[in-house]
Amino acid sequence: MVESIEISAKTVDGATERALEQLGLTREQVEITVINKGRSGIWGLGAEEARIRVMPLVDTGGEVASAAREVVEKLLTLIKVSAQVQPTSPPEGVGPDVVALNLIGPDLGVLIGRRGQTLAALQYIANLILAHRMQARQRLFLDVEGYRQRHYAALRTLALRMAEQVKATGQSVVLEPMPANERRIVHLTLAEIPDIATQSLGEGESRKVVILPKKR
Repeated sequence: MVESIEISAKTVDGATERALEQLGLTREQVEITVINKGRSGIWGLGAEEARIRVMPLVDTGGEVASAAREVVEKLLTLIKVSAQVQPTSPPEGVGPDVVALNLIGPDLGVLIGRRGQTLAALQYIANLILAHRMQARQRLFLDVEGYRQRHYAALRTLALRMAEQVKATGQSVVLEPMPANERRIVHLTLAEIPDIATQSLGEGESRKVVILPKKR
């Protein structure tokens, strides 16, 4: 597995081209971080080259899926929870570029926690370990007995119902506070609804989605 590389050139575009050629990858297969945009200077004095860091994105094929499963199984062993780890399809709105795993077994409510917070934490830790192991960022979606699949479906239904209410009354609706991944589902669900706009307000755990009439 190729690790990230840093490349310098006169411009960011030039550095990107060199990095892609060196890695043999396309722009869609890497994540690019600009370290220094560079500058031309005056008559060549004080000029600085642009510098970027390029991280290959791992394909969601067998290698990553196998590694993700091993990581999750190891974490379950460490916390002494017995469950089967099975591949599944990511929910609508999560995106196709993820490895999705579903945990099956008796009495797994402990892995979900209040409002899914324990499950979110487990997924976060698993993602960190997987990224370190694969030497590239990779998104892992973790579910327990289809809990998040059902919850996301309910969120989409709620978002659409509230959007209809906003269109009918002309008044904004503020949803209850929710984590970033759930707010994203609401935003994506309503992104193509005519005359409806969404925005997030608040800070931290109090951040919530507002559904409002779109200004003409």
